[in-house]
Amino acid sequence: MIEIFLIGILIFVIFINNGKISTNKFIQDNNDMFMKLKESDWEFLVKAKYGEKVDPNVLFEKRLKNALLIFVVLFMFFLSNITFTNIIVCLIGAYFIFKSSYSNLKGYYKKHLHDIDMLLPYYLKSLEILIQHYTVPVAITKSVDDAPDIFKDGLRDLVASIDAGDSTIDPYMEFAKKYPVRDSMRMMRLLYRLGLGNQDRKQEQLIVFARTISNLQAKSRETKYKERLERMEKKTMVMLSTTGVGVMIILLLSLLQMFNF
Repeated sequence: MIEIFLIGILIFVIFINNGKISTNKFIQDNNDMFMKLKESDWEFLVKAKYGEKVDPNVLFEKRLKNALLIFVVLFMFFLSNITFTNIIVCLIGAYFIFKSSYSNLKGYYKKHLHDIDMLLPYYLKSLEILIQHYTVPVAITKSVDDAPDIFKDGLRDLVASIDAGDSTIDPYMEFAKKYPVRDSMRMMRLLYRLGLGNQDRKQEQLIVFARTISNLQAKSRETKYKERLERMEKKTMVMLSTTGVGVMIILLLSLLQMFNF
């Protein structure tokens, strides 16, 4: 069976090199079918991790190629004993490879959101200080250079939309959608209303904005404290488990020595 598998793989590689088999052409010919496999948030997740440096469609085609390759390799492996179960195994293997890239991006995005959730209150606090001296659009523009790297792309898009003449709430909501963490929508609405208010109401709205930020900072500190406590508990459990296992090994060795004597 191994010989058939190796020969099959060799023939497959030769056909690809000679252009007899083209994965690109196969994907293009069945593009409509394969596009149905694309997750609705695929492009968003790719841009969240790589920005504009990577084309989501190119990365998706790479996923398809890897999945097809795994399917062919597994099919060659079962070539001498093709059964319905073996074909299912081939499909499961291909599907696992196809989904692994998406799962990795999803995991990155969840961690990404966690970092955003921790940093957003502190960025908003620095923005609040600027708003005391400038209008909201000017304060946002001045905040970009000193903002955490995570927010810079979203802030540049927000500033670009405002500079292009968009005076609606949409640019603020787009920022909140890009960073959908705790209270981001609410904070962007407050920020937009703060930009609309006259000078008399600005101070009153700024107080509400500052109070909300303080609450977010308190929640962020509480989350950090809980995470630190959980890490310490895990380390303590590992130390206790290691100590317990060590003591058991020493006792066991002592008993063995006693029996040998």
